[in-house]
Amino acid sequence: MTKELKVAVLGGGSFGTAIANIIAANGHHTHLWMRDASAAAEIEAARENSRYLPGYRLNDGLHITADLVKAVSDSDLVFVSIPSHSFRQVTRDIKPLLKTDAIVVSTAKGIEPEGFTLMSQILEQELPDHRIGVLSGPNFAKEIVQQQQTGSVVASDDESVAVCVQNTLRSETFRVYANSDRYGVELGGALKNIYAIVCGMAAALGAGQNTQAMLITRSLAEMGRFASHLGANPMTFLGLAGVGDLILTCTSNLSRNYRLGYALGQGKPLEETVASLGQVAEGVNTLKQVKHKADEAGIYMPLVSGLHAILFENKKIADVARGLMLGENNFDVDYLGKK
Repeated sequence: MTKELKVAVLGGGSFGTAIANIIAANGHHTHLWMRDASAAAEIEAARENSRYLPGYRLNDGLHITADLVKAVSDSDLVFVSIPSHSFRQVTRDIKPLLKTDAIVVSTAKGIEPEGFTLMSQILEQELPDHRIGVLSGPNFAKEIVQQQQTGSVVASDDESVAVCVQNTLRSETFRVYANSDRYGVELGGALKNIYAIVCGMAAALGAGQNTQAMLITRSLAEMGRFASHLGANPMTFLGLAGVGDLILTCTSNLSRNYRLGYALGQGKPLEETVASLGQVAEGVNTLKQVKHKADEAGIYMPLVSGLHAILFENKKIADVARGLMLGENNFDVDYLGKK
């Protein structure tokens, strides 16, 4: 029997709600914090997050609140499920509230533009005295609350963090695997959003399965090449947080970034499409940052360059696709001793 913990999940979006529900169902004292007090009160009373997970009743043991002090104080484990643009501020807000031995885990799949900073690096900078980790994987919240069997990955260089998260989240339908390559796992979660846009766009244009298989596989090659340059282990991308999350996000209409790409492939304007999603699609911001970083470091990323050209350089999709197919010959797998 796992020791009962006090847990806070910060962020009332779909994934934050889903994991908070699992943790409460596992018998831990769990708070789900939301910034909007009226929305928190509504969900607490209705036992349903009608905006993000309509139709699914939340566990009676889950407490929803807009009181950050109440949620975080005395918590043994804190998950930060906040979009990347607000992540640093919320981390700063919780710093004076945390217990000295509290573990803090990011579930956000994005990158802060200033300094190309990953979410766990923000935790390192703002909470230097705390043990930290990352949770990422092929995890659609809707399927999690439907109790579909799901695997995720917790990454930390501190084994006690991985064990704590695994024990807290483990259930008959949710399994968490461990990895020590925090940056690799985190980069996998951020980078795959770019390629989901590419695959959604291709699907809207009638691309067949040959094309989609090529796009996903070459996306994986780009992800590994980029992450390796930043010091991550490219082998991490053969796991759930790499190829697993990539396949899921690039093939499903449940993916916000895939839906964004599909709409763009139908000719809809970027700003209008982003606004219509109703949720954050991290891929657009991540694309800008990765393109800049790749150019700066001289990393070969033709799919990133091609998508950037379509979205921000007024290039036609057909011209970019032709250029990708007629580009320089290259090896299939980078890590076989040939570059």
